[in-house]
Amino acid sequence: MILRTSLGERLVYRGDFALGTLMRFLPIITQIFLWYAVFDSIGAAEGDDATTIGGFRFRDMVAYYLLTMIARAFSSMPGLASGIAQQIRDGEIKRYLIQPIDFIGFLLATRVAHKLAYYAIAVAPFALVFYLARDYFVDGWPSVSVFVAFCMSLVMGFLIGFFLEAAIGMIGFWFLEVTSLLFVVMLFSFFLSGHMFPLTMLPDGIESVVQFLPFKYLAYFPAAVFLGKIPEDQLWIEIGIEAAWLVFFIVLCRVAFARGVRRYSGFGG
Repeated sequence: MILRTSLGERLVYRGDFALGTLMRFLPIITQIFLWYAVFDSIGAAEGDDATTIGGFRFRDMVAYYLLTMIARAFSSMPGLASGIAQQIRDGEIKRYLIQPIDFIGFLLATRVAHKLAYYAIAVAPFALVFYLARDYFVDGWPSVSVFVAFCMSLVMGFLIGFFLEAAIGMIGFWFLEVTSLLFVVMLFSFFLSGHMFPLTMLPDGIESVVQFLPFKYLAYFPAAVFLGKIPEDQLWIEIGIEAAWLVFFIVLCRVAFARGVRRYSGFGG
């Protein structure tokens, strides 16, 4: 019922929602021109002797950027942490505490509904863009096992993004304002998730540290899996590590909520 109601709310303003979804595709064009200029300035952008940066040719880079858009669409949770903190600060969270509703489960159901509504609108533009850009996927479709791993990485990326931001929002039980902390985390996530560029372009010392962090599962990892940049003997190990990070954030979020509710006091209303 929560999922159906939330889905209905998301689709009330279908025109505005569809326009906002379509506008997200505009940066693709600028990114393609930008990366072409970068590759062309240092050598051959295409052809048999195409230049590589961090193991990516120009066509790989375009394909990578398209795939990270999908990954970020799964893992991004706009307004989740700040919304939780505001509900705690304003006392609205009381209505969830006095009813037999799991607050975190309720938020998760609403986010699932949001993603379903988004992809119901965006699937056609996504399909068109990928069809037009099919020549950039020079290695074609991955094998079945790699594609399964890719789908699993997307789903777990969505859950990691949700529980990571929900855990940040739970800090509102201890501090009235979490905007600054959220800004810092999102800044790290933006640069270290691989959303701007493949992590293999980083210097070796920095890359080894970044590869250890969970941010790469929000954008870089699913794209790297699809493009075959993760060796097959390491693929399922990496999937296992991603699952371990997911369990960590679930436990962190649940513990933070349980301890926060224990110290929370609400009056009136």
